[in-house]
Amino acid sequence: MGYTGDVTVAGPSDLRVLDEVEVRKLAVGPSGNNAYLLTCRRSGAQLLVDAAAEPDRLLELVREGSSTARLDLVVTTHRHLDHVGALASIGAASGAQLAAGAPDADAISEATGTTVSRPLHDGDTIVLGHLTLEVVALRGHTPGSVTLVYREPEHASAPGAVPGRAHLFTGDSLFPGGVGSTSDDPERFAQLYADVTTRLFDRYDDATWVYPGHGADTTLGAERPHLDEWRERGW
Repeated sequence: MGYTGDVTVAGPSDLRVLDEVEVRKLAVGPSGNNAYLLTCRRSGAQLLVDAAAEPDRLLELVREGSSTARLDLVVTTHRHLDHVGALASIGAASGAQLAAGAPDADAISEATGTTVSRPLHDGDTIVLGHLTLEVVALRGHTPGSVTLVYREPEHASAPGAVPGRAHLFTGDSLFPGGVGSTSDDPERFAQLYADVTTRLFDRYDDATWVYPGHGADTTLGAERPHLDEWRERGW
């Protein structure tokens, strides 16, 4: 059975195998957070998106991708506590570098008692083995929320691959059905809506896959028809 992205807390991870990368998705913690493990198929380098909760299960996920439990980098998509509950434990156990959007980095370090040593900015690139990911800042849910973008190569030929397709790891900035919470603050909503539309929907096509911080995956094509509706309702 191919990748569906449908995972549940206490359930197994789901695995997507592409030409260059393996993507594993796992649901953890009382808030049902999604954690994602990206494994470079050529080098074995690994990146974890959101060490949210349940460090033992996250370390099992890391070992699913690497028999030596290699973990090079942990990227935290934003500073909210449900996304950082296992960060200190995973950092200590793995020795991985910790990264987050620059405006959220100090708050994450303070909340977790560890050090975010790599602040991320819009347009930065992350090299993971033979993979390159782009950082896109999406302000509004928090000041330092970031999305990671991986694009399949033009020569992609693995089962289910789409040459050139982008994959977005959006944290809590974009979900099926709308953008993330902005606490009924019109200015924050306007900022997040503007960033999501100009930095995601205007740049990437309908085949673009979205991996959110909670719940099911989606695509930009599934969400694009509803952009005006989101703007009008204000959330």
